[in-house]
Amino acid sequence: MEYISLEPTQHGKYGDSMLLRVEPHFDVKNVKFQGAWYKTKPTYTLLVTFTESNAIPNMRLRNKPVLQLPDVSLDMEHLDEDAEGEYKLEINIIFPGSSTPVAVTKIVMITVSVPVSKPVLSKSPGADLIEERDNVTLTCSVETGTNVQYEWIKNNMTVVPSKRHTFSQDHGTLVISPVSKDDRGRYTCEAKNHISRELSEGTALSVYYGPYNLEVNSEQGLKTGRVFTVNPGELVFFECLADSNPPNSCVWISKTTNGTEIIMTGTRFEVTSFELAQAKDFWCRAFNNVTKKQDETKFSLVVARLGKGREKHSQEGGALSPLTFITISSVVIIVCMMFVLIRKSCHPRRMMNTIYRRPVPEQRGLHRSGHEDATEDFGIYEFVSVPGKMESTQASCRSLARLDSVKDLHTTIYDVIRYVPETPTLSLLK
Repeated sequence: MEYISLEPTQHGKYGDSMLLRVEPHFDVKNVKFQGAWYKTKPTYTLLVTFTESNAIPNMRLRNKPVLQLPDVSLDMEHLDEDAEGEYKLEINIIFPGSSTPVAVTKIVMITVSVPVSKPVLSKSPGADLIEERDNVTLTCSVETGTNVQYEWIKNNMTVVPSKRHTFSQDHGTLVISPVSKDDRGRYTCEAKNHISRELSEGTALSVYYGPYNLEVNSEQGLKTGRVFTVNPGELVFFECLADSNPPNSCVWISKTTNGTEIIMTGTRFEVTSFELAQAKDFWCRAFNNVTKKQDETKFSLVVARLGKGREKHSQEGGALSPLTFITISSVVIIVCMMFVLIRKSCHPRRMMNTIYRRPVPEQRGLHRSGHEDATEDFGIYEFVSVPGKMESTQASCRSLARLDSVKDLHTTIYDVIRYVPETPTLSLLK
């Protein structure tokens, strides 16, 4: 069972008062108790002794704390640096019906802090730094404040310890050894204690580095990997780009079997394709005058006729192909539909079936080819009319379909695939 409660850590501000509140979990009016308050660190000092009815402070103390009864809370009216430390409460309680006291001890830690002022950030050395060679020390300090701890922020991200980043005990000093490209940015520090916090102004850390990620680009021709293909006679410009601080110097080199030739210097290289009889290799060499580092990259130039809009079609060909496919499909479907429609509107076999399905009287005067079996009548038919009472010289499919209304028309039908009787034909033509 816990007889009393006391907050184990309490923070105070210099010049303010503080109450070490004790919360008893028993009826203080029905028990007998006695005890004392001590300051145990940094030095052991008796502050006050008490019973359930009175308190006796230590007369030697300059700033005497005040004991509150009956809960034995300790009130310190004016905090200063001497008030900071560890305190202990000892109390013996005799409950009703018991002659044996219960001993209770509580420890509480008190801090007394001065609010921090705005921190000031300094950098050493002050000049720009070269990666992988120089070290830098950043220091954060305040004019006023106690129990101060520091935190470092780079580009709104907290800086944490690493192999290259080390801190002092209170984190007031940050050492980066050696610096690298990744250490560039804006640094700030935050000073804080238990009762206040302040943020410094930022300072920029500049680092010389590179060159990195060297690459050759051109707006002309077609690029495939490190090979540029251009049209004959085309004027081509190349740019040599790298991540570098300060910007790097560039040298354009041509290597042949006879040796190495420096063509020109600068980040931009110009070449006319008609000067090339065949594919040729070039190099771009980048050099950083501060870091003394260099890098180079190779590329090839090929002269070939690409055709007008070659590069554009290579990028947009995927978008045109579906449109072409849809157009062709639509044309094919329309042609098929027209063919079916024409075939249905004029079909010789359908005309024959219409004639043969008529009653016998309606077929009077119709001369057949001699093939009575309908299965043998499959084929291509020719319709020839013999002039009679009508002026027309040829009967169309549509007029044949209305043959029942044309009584005086004499027509002969020939099966031109299987068998064409010669005698009836000659007799008709005569």
